[in-house]
Amino acid sequence: MSAPAPAQPLGRWIAAARPKTLPLTVAPVLAGLLLALAEAGQLVIPIALATLLTAIAIQVGTNLHNDAADFERGLDTADRLGPPRATAEGWFTASQVKTAAHLAFAIAFVLGLLLAIRGGWPILILGIASLIAGYAYTGGPRPIAYGPLGEVFVLAFFGIAAVAGTYYLQNLTLTPAPVLTGLALGFPAAAVLLLNNYRDLATDRRAGRRTLCHHLGHPGARVLYALLLIAPIPVLFAADLPGQPWPLLIALPLAGILIRRLYQGAAGIELNALLARTALYQMALVVLLAAGLALPAPT
Repeated sequence: MSAPAPAQPLGRWIAAARPKTLPLTVAPVLAGLLLALAEAGQLVIPIALATLLTAIAIQVGTNLHNDAADFERGLDTADRLGPPRATAEGWFTASQVKTAAHLAFAIAFVLGLLLAIRGGWPILILGIASLIAGYAYTGGPRPIAYGPLGEVFVLAFFGIAAVAGTYYLQNLTLTPAPVLTGLALGFPAAAVLLLNNYRDLATDRRAGRRTLCHHLGHPGARVLYALLLIAPIPVLFAADLPGQPWPLLIALPLAGILIRRLYQGAAGIELNALLARTALYQMALVVLLAAGLALPAPT
């Protein structure tokens, strides 16, 4: 059963922006800031805030454009198992939702120009690439989300680019640690998308959407989901982070709980709760990372 529709227009716009997906944007930015703080001992607060707002604006723009594009392509049918979509529910027209998406992308572009003043050409190129990827996720003749590379997109932009870019904007240098940390946090972000496509596999196939889950099937997707949740721990241990890596081991039983739930047969709308918990798992990794960074390094 779908959640009741928000009564007021503002509430519907907030729901259309999908605020529950924002932890996937906030977590890698926080990780980049934590690493920069651990290395330099201070943060440039205005740049940190602008980085966070830019990332959120790109996420919201991507979500809104996805909402309208999926409706126009006929994916959001009556048997959809995910949360309500604004265009499909008739809250707003596809044109209105796309206009809101373009506004969010415009805000991200303006903030990105300010960040480029700080970070130079590398940040300008990264920002433009992020905006293009956000649009191309469900836009253009060959949307990323409708093929097998969606998880790679998420890994690259919601993991490596977000952490490494945030770190670079603070310290104006780049080391292997933020790149590997971004890779580690990109894994559970990719797991969220994989789980979303796992839930929607039947309707996606009917609509001609050939995601990675389509190629793997449910058994292969379950194996990949497990790997994506476990892989961050050895990657973070290999990153040679400041402080101590041992708190990260707490993530292993958390990953085990999520993996077990999927293997026990979670299906349909049950997967919506597992999706939310998988996103929280990424944030839990950031919390454990912060705990390790706060500990004195071994002598």
